[in-house]
Amino acid sequence: MITLNTLTDSEKPAITAQTAAAKEVNLPPLHMSSSPHVRSAITVPMIMLFAIIAMVPSLAASVVFFGVNALILTAACVGAAVGTEWIINKALKKEQSIGDLSAVVTGILVAFNLPPSLPVWMAVIGSVFAIGVAKMVFGGLGANFINPALAGRAFLMANYPAEMTNFPATVFGSINALPDGISSATPLEAIKTAFSQGSFQVSEFANALPQLFFGNVGGTIGETSALALLIGGIFLIAGRIIDFRIPLTYIGTVFFLFWIANGTGTYFTLESIITPVFHVLAGGLMLGAFFMATDMATSPITPKGRIIFGIGCGVLTFLIRKYGGYPEGVSYSILLMNLVVPLIDRCTRPTIYGEVRGRG
Repeated sequence: MITLNTLTDSEKPAITAQTAAAKEVNLPPLHMSSSPHVRSAITVPMIMLFAIIAMVPSLAASVVFFGVNALILTAACVGAAVGTEWIINKALKKEQSIGDLSAVVTGILVAFNLPPSLPVWMAVIGSVFAIGVAKMVFGGLGANFINPALAGRAFLMANYPAEMTNFPATVFGSINALPDGISSATPLEAIKTAFSQGSFQVSEFANALPQLFFGNVGGTIGETSALALLIGGIFLIAGRIIDFRIPLTYIGTVFFLFWIANGTGTYFTLESIITPVFHVLAGGLMLGAFFMATDMATSPITPKGRIIFGIGCGVLTFLIRKYGGYPEGVSYSILLMNLVVPLIDRCTRPTIYGEVRGRG
């Protein structure tokens, strides 16, 4: 706050005149404070509540396609996440932060990245790691540099790979259009195997697209229904909770790269888009693009940076899916891009008014 005592004798008359003029038109007196100068009525709990609401369609779809076990795993993950954060805050004698609902969101996202057949105790371990190590060790919400839910998934993949890659068919059975069904292979595994063996048939995978879109496919709890994820993603964008740039560039990059390298030999026909559309709808791409790559604490803050981040995630996902030994690549792509977010922010931050580039 500026007071008359902080001003020189030559400055006092001007400030006094400004204050008097402000009073005549009912304006507040001159006041200076530190940033932020523009504040929003949207609070952290409100943002997290929006995210929870946006995930309800996917949670409902998981229960429909995988049964009540999907709900049990989700409840276990949420309980473990909230409990871990409460215990750590209590142990460190910090103010409790579970009321901001961020632990609830992390717990749901951990569950969404798990196969429905995973034992409950493994799901609990993943949630404890996500909150205790990937979040609270670094200072809590906003201080973590990687997405906690994806860190929990990566931890479980490293320790329990067999259980984390066991994807049973949905309660309605398997996709008959895909070779050998999906009782032992996810759609991404099926298309990767088909290309590697030279047995890819456009018609087989084209017939599977409707089921991929609606959700009657094997996979993790949260990735099964592209439609449910799309509904939640549009809700978040419409509510201005997330920026459209990351999901649009992420999904668009994966589509474009698989369109270029689709292996069909045609680039201007309906057949040429079957493979890229299949890769957009299958696996965790839409889950990652809408709900995890857009995490505010681990994604760039500048519009240009978000575009670069989305493209980077898309390129890495394509490379892992196309040339890696693992058919999926979303989780590791986002985690790797999380590590370069500080560099992206630094390179894309706007120039301060009056600043000469290279001297700031």
